[in-house]
Amino acid sequence: MKCRVCREKAVIQIRRHNANFCKPHFIAHVRRQVERTIADYSMIAPGDRLLLGVSGGKDSLALWDILTELGYRVDGVYLHLGIGEYSSDSLRFSQTFAEERGLRLEVVDLPADYGFSVPEAARASHRTACSACGLSKRYILNRVAVEGGYDTLVMGHNLDDEAATLFSNVLQWNLEYLARQHPVLPAADGLTKKIKPLIRVAERETAAYAVLSGIEYEVEECPMAAGNTINRYKEWLNRLEEESPGIKAQFLKGFLDRGSKAFREGGPPELVACESCGSPTTGAVCAFCRLRDVTLVEIRRRETA
Repeated sequence: MKCRVCREKAVIQIRRHNANFCKPHFIAHVRRQVERTIADYSMIAPGDRLLLGVSGGKDSLALWDILTELGYRVDGVYLHLGIGEYSSDSLRFSQTFAEERGLRLEVVDLPADYGFSVPEAARASHRTACSACGLSKRYILNRVAVEGGYDTLVMGHNLDDEAATLFSNVLQWNLEYLARQHPVLPAADGLTKKIKPLIRVAERETAAYAVLSGIEYEVEECPMAAGNTINRYKEWLNRLEEESPGIKAQFLKGFLDRGSKAFREGGPPELVACESCGSPTTGAVCAFCRLRDVTLVEIRRRETA
């Protein structure tokens, strides 16, 4: 197996591209995919202040490295979710990465700053842990970006993440979510622009990039993610990918090129300020504040029981 570029020994095969790469040319390939995505979707304007949501996993740390190597100055924000040793280990990987490269990392501690953890929120609200986690991340990352004066919030969703999310939304015909599934979500009053530069890079490739680039990351899966529906959809799509290399990329690209506009034609929903925190929401009180309130009530009930 030889590298498509230099004919030296390859270290990885990417079947959907019908290509093999040696270490340096694979790293260059991944960076080029991200660079093309940024250009094709006009994700970043000159002078934009960028904030990356960092989890300590392969995707966010690989993306931080790629963007830095492409010449962008990117700050990071880590959200400590209160999931035992998993959160503590993920924070350590994030801090080590930032310190070794002289990058700025802000840490938000959900239990310390908001009074509850993701496991407590899931139990109190009867949501799945992933639902409570996702809601909290979206709210807090946007709030940090807005309060920090950032122009763009960068997310590390890869090709597999986006294809599985699209698959889920199509299966359930979640029209509201389909309207928002795009590599660039523009800024609105109280909402920072959000971009996803990794949508052309598969999960396996971000892991290989991290390993070959010497990036240490949290390899353990979140213990709260057992039975996660999106992970199950990823498995199904991986089986299709084995039979038809490139099917995930074709599925996502086809939707973005030809389908997504139809779901966005009605425009975004009308937003108002949350009565509790002032953040934009479609109702009187935003979903995060409702989650926080019900969780804190349950915590106090348990403490006094």
